[in-house]
Amino acid sequence: MWLDFVSVAKDANDELTIRLTAAEQRELETRLQKRQVKEFMNIFGNMIDNCFTSCVNDFTSKSISGAESGCLNRCVLKTMATNTRLGERFAELTAVMNNQMQNGR
Repeated sequence: MWLDFVSVAKDANDELTIRLTAAEQRELETRLQKRQVKEFMNIFGNMIDNCFTSCVNDFTSKSISGAESGCLNRCVLKTMATNTRLGERFAELTAVMNNQMQNGR
């Protein structure tokens, strides 16, 4: 694994820190970016599958009906708003947990 040889040291607060070389930092950033893209594609694919299954019912025509189009728009907007709120809430809880960990030393 690429983290096998990173240096670990204690900082001024006597906490362990991991020090990465520039190459290791770039590799970590690349891996994180790839993971974020993969997660986004998974969420996007699930949204498409869910909204299509919920909204598209008439397969007798090549085009979607007005009702199906409206349903798809509402479904996509609702899904995006939900995911945005979940991300915000996750960030809020992460900040609270970080504060608790820092204050609980």
